[in-house]
Amino acid sequence: MCWPLLDSRTQCIAPSIIITYLFLSLFFSSLFLTTSSACFNGNCQVLEACSAATDCGPGLYCSNCPALGRKKPVCTRGQATLPTSIVNGLPFNKYTWIMTHNSFSIVDSPPLPGIQRLTFYNQEDTVTNQLRNGVRGLMLDMYDFEDDIWLCHSFRGQCFNFTAFQPALNTLKEVETFLTENPTEIVTIVIEDYVHTPKGLINLFTSAGLVKFWFPVSDMPKNGENWPTVTEMIQSNRRLLVFTSDASKEDEEGIAYQWRYMVENESGDPGMKQGSCPQRKESKPLNSRSASLFLQNYFPTYPVEADSCKEHSAPLVDTVNTCFKAAGNMLPNFVAVNFYMRSEGGGVFDVVDKMNGRTLCGCDTITACQVGAPFGSCKNIAVPSKSPGTNTGGSFTGYVQFARSASPDHFPNCLLVLSFYFLLIAILL
Repeated sequence: MCWPLLDSRTQCIAPSIIITYLFLSLFFSSLFLTTSSACFNGNCQVLEACSAATDCGPGLYCSNCPALGRKKPVCTRGQATLPTSIVNGLPFNKYTWIMTHNSFSIVDSPPLPGIQRLTFYNQEDTVTNQLRNGVRGLMLDMYDFEDDIWLCHSFRGQCFNFTAFQPALNTLKEVETFLTENPTEIVTIVIEDYVHTPKGLINLFTSAGLVKFWFPVSDMPKNGENWPTVTEMIQSNRRLLVFTSDASKEDEEGIAYQWRYMVENESGDPGMKQGSCPQRKESKPLNSRSASLFLQNYFPTYPVEADSCKEHSAPLVDTVNTCFKAAGNMLPNFVAVNFYMRSEGGGVFDVVDKMNGRTLCGCDTITACQVGAPFGSCKNIAVPSKSPGTNTGGSFTGYVQFARSASPDHFPNCLLVLSFYFLLIAILL
């Protein structure tokens, strides 16, 4: 193609160059239009495509779920909706909360100096961050170790240097700091108790400065009655509930024996079997009305980060429905999970929102409840929901944080797992 220039010369361009120019123009124009129409800079909502965490709204992070064949990253919930910020003043046992299983067993937690840790991991962020993201229940395994009380993920009731994490005092101080900074929040701790030091546990909580928040055993309902309202618990500053698996500690140290006050389904793989919800052997029957709290375990015997996003999708919903029927149409007060932030989009956060909505206001989700409205008066909420309203109550701010090596494709080190098994076999023999 040729055309005259101002100085009477003629300029010619080959047709191939013109075609290339037009193609590139169309390509970059379409790219600009696509980019300008997509969400970014913190505007993306749940299940919308993202390329970085900064694309997603508050309380969300950018993740995928290869275990479900979903490799395209989407904005995924990483924070809970605080039910008390919407429906307040009801008895404590009317609410449902997220509980983390082995809250202290965190990816990238440093081992003891010179020791290779040989155990499994269950969480990806600090206990402080779990609490900031709306977790309100912590499962802690406590052992006598090195003349102190340690958090340990071990076996046979003994803590070893290769299964130890840290002194329990460190984690309990995190809880004390959180409760001090957030005077309207209530935290529950369930202890798998292997401590034999006399007065060891109560002295530990005293050293951590947590006794000032203690809910006394003497005032806990023992025959299935309602607990005090969350408002009463906050006003009296009785905002820490502690339960132990050792029945003797109730009389000796004033720490509540867990299965006197709550029912619980089986943990590990049996608790995740579809269509089944067996009770834990130490627990009363799930449909017993002599205990007013219900702890539902939902985590596999051997945790795998990459599988948890799949576990926290439809299978979790099915198991909750099964356990609801097994418990005589009672929804759990705590749902205990591994890797609580992992999901295909909403995960355990959405499931807990739905349980709280149903119980507290008769709506499909807690975000559809209206403050001060009659039971069953619900807002029209679009599904999937927008970013969670974690900060509605103004009591704390959360953020999504993973450990350094945590990722959607992070698997346990197979060599370490095999070593753990061989070592276990050697010890048992």
